[in-house]
Parts: sequence; C-alpha cells; structure tokens
Amino acid sequence: MDTGNAPSPLPGRPGTQIPVIVLAGFLGSGKTTLLNHLLHHSGGSRIGAVVNDFGAIEIDAMAVAGALGDSTVSLGNGCLCCAVDAGELDRYLDRLTRPGVGIDVIVIEASGLAEPQELVRMVLASENPRVVYGGLVEVVDAAEFDGTRARHPEIDRHLALADLVVVNKTDRADGGERVLATVRSLVDRAAVVPASYGRVDPEFLFDCRPGEERVGQLSFDDLGLPGEDAPDDDHAGHLHAGYDSLSFVSDVPLDPRRLMRFLDSRPEGLYRVKGYVGFGPYDPRNRYAVHAVGRFLRFYPEPWPAGEPHRTQLVLIGSGTDVPGLVKELQGCEQDTPHADEHGMWGVLRYVQGPGGEEEPAEDLPL
Repeated sequence: MDTGNAPSPLPGRPGTQIPVIVLAGFLGSGKTTLLNHLLHHSGGSRIGAVVNDFGAIEIDAMAVAGALGDSTVSLGNGCLCCAVDAGELDRYLDRLTRPGVGIDVIVIEASGLAEPQELVRMVLASENPRVVYGGLVEVVDAAEFDGTRARHPEIDRHLALADLVVVNKTDRADGGERVLATVRSLVDRAAVVPASYGRVDPEFLFDCRPGEERVGQLSFDDLGLPGEDAPDDDHAGHLHAGYDSLSFVSDVPLDPRRLMRFLDSRPEGLYRVKGYVGFGPYDPRNRYAVHAVGRFLRFYPEPWPAGEPHRTQLVLIGSGTDVPGLVKELQGCEQDTPHADEHGMWGVLRYVQGPGGEEEPAEDLPL
C-alpha cells in the first residue's frame, strides 16, 4: 500500500554511512545462493561482501569471487566471529568503504558454524565511521528444519536475535506452513518471509538505486558455476505479495512522544522504517533521518534542504503487518497543538549519535 511519495533512498545514514548486513544460517541453508541472488538483482546498487568460510578450501568465496572482484574479502580457515577484537573486521570494512570503491551496502556472509550474536557485536563495535549496522538476516532451510533444530538447538536463540528470517526451500519442504508457524513463534518482532532458491527482494534488505543497471556483478548463471536450477522469475525486481510496503507523507509535524511510542511498540513483522521526520516547534531547524532495522533504531539530525517543504516522509516494510492500522497510528502521531515543551525530544535524542561521535547503547538489541 502506498499513501504518498517515497522519500529519498536512505541506506543507513544518508551520504555518510554504508549499512552492514550480517547474513547467517546453518550449513546448507542457502546463504550463498541468497547472496548471489542479491548480486544479480541489486537494482544497480553495488554490494561488497565479506565471505567467511570455515575450512581450508574456500568454496563460498570461489562461488562469489567473480561476482564481486575487488569488493570481496575472504576469510578462510576460521570463523570471523572468533576474531580477538573488532579491529580485524575493521580492516576489511576499511577496504570496502574506501570512497573510490563506490560500495552501497556490505553483506557479511557468516560461516555456517559462526555465532551471529558475536558478529553483530563486532559490527556495532566497529570504529569505522563510514558504516552502520544494517540488521541480522537468518536463513533457515525449511526442508531440513526439524533435523537442524535437533542437531543445533541453539537455532532457537539465533532466530530470537534476527531482524529478518528467510525460510528458504519452502518449495521442497513437507509441511512448509508448519515450519513457518514454528519459526514465527520463535522470533522476536522479526519479519519472517518464505523463499525458494534464496529469492528475496533486495528492497527488503537495502535501498536499490532506481533505474540503474547492474555493473560488474555476476550470478551463478553468469559465472557458469553450479547453482540451483531455478525457473525464471519475472517478478524478481518487485516486492512480492508477502511483503507490505507503506509510504507515509505528512505536511504536519509529528509529535516526538507519540512517534516514540509508535516506534517502541512497532509490531511483529515490521522489519524496516526509513525516511525523514519533522518535529516542527520541537526543533524547527532540523529534520531527522530515521533508520530502523528490526529492533535497531537511530535518528540523525540534519538541516532542512534549502527550498524543500518541511515534510515528514517515511517508508515502512514488513511482512504480515496491519497496513491500515499502521497508517492510523502514524496519523495519530501528527501534532494537534502548536505548543512544544523542552522535554518533548528526550525520547528521540536517546537514539541520536552523540557529539563525540560515539553512539548511545542500542538498548533495544538483545545482545
């Protein structure tokens, strides 16, 4: 559903930070297939990848090396999550975020034996000012879910940490709806989406550049590598029916207290919130860029662009959400009084980067 014009793309902090997405899942769940799908259908966005193989032969790195070229960082013979400190990851992020590389989003494909919680901690602890945490995506093999859960009971904990869960191979699973229901019972406000052949719309993970062709990125088919024989998908570039996309535009400033109540209680399945908010008399000089992924939330104040109307523009993306209900709640955030008090912005400012460049703790991340 669309109730207005979408705001400008907002990959993390506009113009300064690149989102870093952690892609996790147990062995054979389909992480590499999903990553290659994203590369092939990136909408013109340039994706950098950190491929974290476990073992002496870097099979996953071989599968995506041609797709990424110099944008690939391969970590063989060990788990990235076992690094002593975040400094090691920062060296790889430094390479991918050099201005001349032109990367729009970074995906860390974790080893099937990696611990997602530690990977997320490392991204959040990164000292690289050009990156922002972009969420944890957990891939589940629907066909082998029961067996995987029996062998790896920690999967329940991994699912509870995820911001987006992709239930892959639903076309091969007996009782796929049962698996989906079980996964949804284990997540904490994460969106759960079914998929086949790792085909998830990239707009669900990051902002694609509209109208641009893919440059220098190849898929399994392009490389002639052994991949899964999937039928052609004429709808690969569009949001699938299982995704709810809502654009909200308001010329009326939003009340910060009401907006924070909405964001703090955002419903299960609402994965992303992005855009710009105006708070009127509470801060007439600035608009606030909003970046929310799962439970992660940040605001970035910036001056209103010269000559542009002071307008709130938000995009919400989720799965199984009550779109009319979300519209009503957002409309309820519109100010109905011209008065503002000095304490009104306190809830918002908790999620603003501090003056020293350090961010406040992400209290809503269960890490």
